[in-house]
Amino acid sequence: MENGGGNLEAKIELLLNVEKQMRQVGDVAGTRKAVTDILQLCFEDGAWKILNDQIVLISKRRGQLKQAVQAMVQQAMQYIDQTPDLDTKIELIKTLNSVSAGKIYVEIERARLIRKLAKIREEQGLIAEAADLMQEIAVETFGAMAKTEKIAFILEQVRLCLDRQDYVRAQILSRKISPRVFEADTSKEKKKPKEGENIVEEPAADIPSLLELKQIYYQLMIRYYTHSNDYLEICRCYKSIYEIPSVKEDPAQWIPVLRKICWYLALSPHDPMQSSLLNSTLEDKNLSEIPHFRLLLKQLVTMEVIQWTALWGTFKDEFENEKNMVGGSLGEKAAEDLKLRIIEHNILVVSKYYSRITLKRLADLLCLTIQTYGRDLFQSAKDSNDILNSWAMNLEKLLDLVEKSCHQIHKETMVHKAALKV
Repeated sequence: MENGGGNLEAKIELLLNVEKQMRQVGDVAGTRKAVTDILQLCFEDGAWKILNDQIVLISKRRGQLKQAVQAMVQQAMQYIDQTPDLDTKIELIKTLNSVSAGKIYVEIERARLIRKLAKIREEQGLIAEAADLMQEIAVETFGAMAKTEKIAFILEQVRLCLDRQDYVRAQILSRKISPRVFEADTSKEKKKPKEGENIVEEPAADIPSLLELKQIYYQLMIRYYTHSNDYLEICRCYKSIYEIPSVKEDPAQWIPVLRKICWYLALSPHDPMQSSLLNSTLEDKNLSEIPHFRLLLKQLVTMEVIQWTALWGTFKDEFENEKNMVGGSLGEKAAEDLKLRIIEHNILVVSKYYSRITLKRLADLLCLTIQTYGRDLFQSAKDSNDILNSWAMNLEKLLDLVEKSCHQIHKETMVHKAALKV
């Protein structure tokens, strides 16, 4: 083993001399070949520590060519999945990460390395560390990175923030992706870059297609809006998933999604957007495949009082069955909120037909008792001090959100400035 080690060191020394000669005369191809040959020798010999040492040494050599460093990083990245154990893999990733830090010409490789390391940390249960690692990279500034790879990277950042329940940062990151980007025509041929333009690299092999990314994006946004019980936004997300061609062509996929759209429309407070979505969904021919839900939406647009007990008796089983469908249950408060939406609908109906009505008659129409009537419909009168205190608390929360947002913006600005200086 010692003889083998000495023989390896002698070969590396010889190649380092060749690399020095090629580098000094500016021979890009020769320098690149000498560098990759050194790495290949270390890999074939299984000398992982020497490999890491040589990567650092070569990158720090005086006047090192960018093309040589880029070739070295790309070559070493191919060895990551062939390492004998996890510790060796992490050490190699960290070495390549330190070498590529601050170098624009290997920024895409560094982003891929960080993603690999974050995945390892997540598998080890270190969600917070994985999220922090991913947030170090601002891929939206990478001109040479493929659009799909940028989106996939940002979505991974959003997912990890949601996993660690950092909803403020998840929202900030999600806004880096415009939903319009998913509407691009992928069938068009790629245009050849003009002179002076950045050449966009091909995305990594494990990057999903644009339409698959669209589905992942809206699934993550559903998780975000579920946290705040924003039923209308959840409904709009499901509507966008429903419009994806691969979903719309497969009944096994679109039926559960259409069910969710109907439920969240019923749960959403009445407003112009909800009303518009309600009417457009009713015109969908696919709704005839799930007649129960067509009946539910029809009742909501018809200006007639809905008997809550009769409606709940009809739809209770369907409601509880949602937890076994795609997307899971509708939320802890969903049943209670559905009842409130039906009461809201009934009040709108009553207001159309009555100018004056007794509380007893109104309670009968709303399927409420006099005892629960006030609790369900009206808040108790608040003291003026309580109102002012609640406003102060809301302002405090708002200012806290603004401060967190400012910190995030400042951090990203510093990262961009540092990248420009390199």
